[in-house]
Amino acid sequence: MEISKELIAASSTPLVLSILAEGDSYGYAILKRVWELSGGRLEWTDGMLYPVLHRLERLGYVEARWEVAESGRRRRYYRITSRGRARLAEERRQWQAVDATLRRVWGVFSVRAPVERPVAGVSLAQGA
Repeated sequence: MEISKELIAASSTPLVLSILAEGDSYGYAILKRVWELSGGRLEWTDGMLYPVLHRLERLGYVEARWEVAESGRRRRYYRITSRGRARLAEERRQWQAVDATLRRVWGVFSVRAPVERPVAGVSLAQGA
């Protein structure tokens, strides 16, 4: 199943903020966590993640700092701010409303694949 780019983009803010609410993290670890949480259905690239992180930083939802890993490599770590936690709470309320609405409508109008029914006098092996 391929998830649309529009849905991935719409879910990027709450996903990143939720991951950072678990603890400080850096780009590659965030990408890996998204993949793990989605069971492999969301496979983000750094070209998608870093603009989101930079936007969240500009908005004051995250703060960044440089650290040197044990390997000697510099990594930019991101931390959610109190303003980011407030934004996450609002994002969560909105997504829960969307989820509840979709569950209701899909419960009422169950989406089912059409069932092929043979036409009188026509063999399915021969086609219609």
